[in-house]
Amino acid sequence: MTADLVARAASLVAQVRERRPRVHCITNTVVQELTANVLLAAGAIPSMTTSAEEIGYFVSGADVLLVNLGTLDKERRDAIEIALEVARDDRIPWILDPVLIDRSEPRAELARLIALQEPRVVRGNAAEFGALMQTEPTPEALDKFALDHITVAACTGAVDLVTSGAKRVRIESGHPYMAQVTGIGCAESALVAAMVAVEDDEFIAAAAGLLMTSIAGEMAAEIAQGPGSFAVALIDAIAKIDAETIAAKARVR
Repeated sequence: MTADLVARAASLVAQVRERRPRVHCITNTVVQELTANVLLAAGAIPSMTTSAEEIGYFVSGADVLLVNLGTLDKERRDAIEIALEVARDDRIPWILDPVLIDRSEPRAELARLIALQEPRVVRGNAAEFGALMQTEPTPEALDKFALDHITVAACTGAVDLVTSGAKRVRIESGHPYMAQVTGIGCAESALVAAMVAVEDDEFIAAAAGLLMTSIAGEMAAEIAQGPGSFAVALIDAIAKIDAETIAAKARVR
């Protein structure tokens, strides 16, 4: 299963570059530039507005929506409500990134509510999934969450775990620098969204987005002098990465 998954995930890299999906990102102010540049390097087309007057138009014209809770001010709360309504009415797939909900119970409550609206993928770290599920984020608990919410859970860390409830894979690629640059996880969620835009199987799409980011992270670390230069090298690596590189470097089980 892992060999087939890697082959299918690798093929999505070329599909994103060929189809250039539009990814509308409601994301936090800290990571907007990095997220946009990562998407552009992958071949996708980002947009970022959170204006209540405009967001409905942007979401309806997008191929996929990313809802990132990193900067949860009133403007973004209103934008999320409008965006999810448009996505539901227009049948546009969407991704949830429950950033830092382990630090704020009101934010966690919002994440739990919108997670009931069937995001195609939820991408977060172990602490965020723990707050979202209100239990220890064991593989079995993540399986149950995915089944209960009809979604794919992509829990990232030193080893990433992706589960649909019926299928589960661990991704061991990556580099410690990825945890030392703000916004890498948020950009990774955006790449997952781009993959969802071109692939109906959310499990494959989530694995592809995580593989692309983690392998690009390994490539970037080979030339980076530290976390600062790593961020720039990561964008370059994403622009260079291809299906053959992913197939050769993927470490999954």
